[in-house]
Amino acid sequence: MERTARAFWLRAPGHGEIRDVPLPEPAGDDVVVRTLFSGVSRGTESLVFRGGVPESQHTAMRAPFQDGDFPGPVKYGYLNVGLVEEGPGHLVGRTVFCLYPHQSRYVVPASAVTPVPDTVPAGRAVLAGTVETAVNALWDAAPLIGDRIAVVGAGMIGCSVAALLARYPAVRVQLVDSDPTRAAVAGALGVEFALPEHALGDCDLVVHASATEAGLSRCLELLAPEGTVLELSWYGDRRVSLPLGEAFHSGRLVLRGSQVGTVSPARSSRRTFADRLALSLDLLADPAFDALITGECAFEELPSVLAGIGKGDLPGLCHRVMYDMTPVPRVPAVR
Repeated sequence: MERTARAFWLRAPGHGEIRDVPLPEPAGDDVVVRTLFSGVSRGTESLVFRGGVPESQHTAMRAPFQDGDFPGPVKYGYLNVGLVEEGPGHLVGRTVFCLYPHQSRYVVPASAVTPVPDTVPAGRAVLAGTVETAVNALWDAAPLIGDRIAVVGAGMIGCSVAALLARYPAVRVQLVDSDPTRAAVAGALGVEFALPEHALGDCDLVVHASATEAGLSRCLELLAPEGTVLELSWYGDRRVSLPLGEAFHSGRLVLRGSQVGTVSPARSSRRTFADRLALSLDLLADPAFDALITGECAFEELPSVLAGIGKGDLPGLCHRVMYDMTPVPRVPAVR
């Protein structure tokens, strides 16, 4: 009997649907995973949903297990937590994280899944990909003890960066956002909050994650001489303008990009992708990260939910997708 699953597909920009998809027969080194939760990476998936991935970035933006091509039809996503039903004996019955799209079941090589530590609830583990981006960013930024730091943009990435910076000794950290309701999230993460006009300046480092022109301009204004802005925002097909004719040259300011698609050069000789993801999952033992999950829906509701997120009708941080938690009765094949 052919194995099947249910998957979310973007049929065309702005139009998503749930499809029945066949599953391949697992090979000896594969695992069959039943999804428990997936997460919507709000910024990137909104851009994909509206068809905003530039043609020049179609290859760079491919998710590890993406089907189809931009702008659509395409099956996209990379925050998935599930239970291994079949596979190598040491993985059967384990909860795992995988960079897989929104799909009820899937078959992947065993090397593509990372066991979730017992200290991390499965529902929180959907944040692993987001925290991994923050880890890579801080490897790039290399903040020092006693630094004055601002994180501009209190979305999923900015909040994750701020949560990790809160652990650094003697560091002044402010989470900056134009939405005053994000103050509650900042408080849960253990960092100060400020509206852009009230943010403290003289910063050694500013991490930008608001994906707005105004936010990036404010980052430059907050820097001390010879300070650095680390840019994490992904603008897709949008262009931005910056005030580089003001203090940019006299202050010897630095604007640097960071991207999670490669391990930071600061660690790439000693850390692999697997090392980085395992570290991110370990960090999620901190319950403070629960503040980043601000909405939930059933899997079958995902087409309408993503449409609402794409239009800005459903604000928030991580939106968690819940799947049928009742397993199909079967005897796992242990290989």
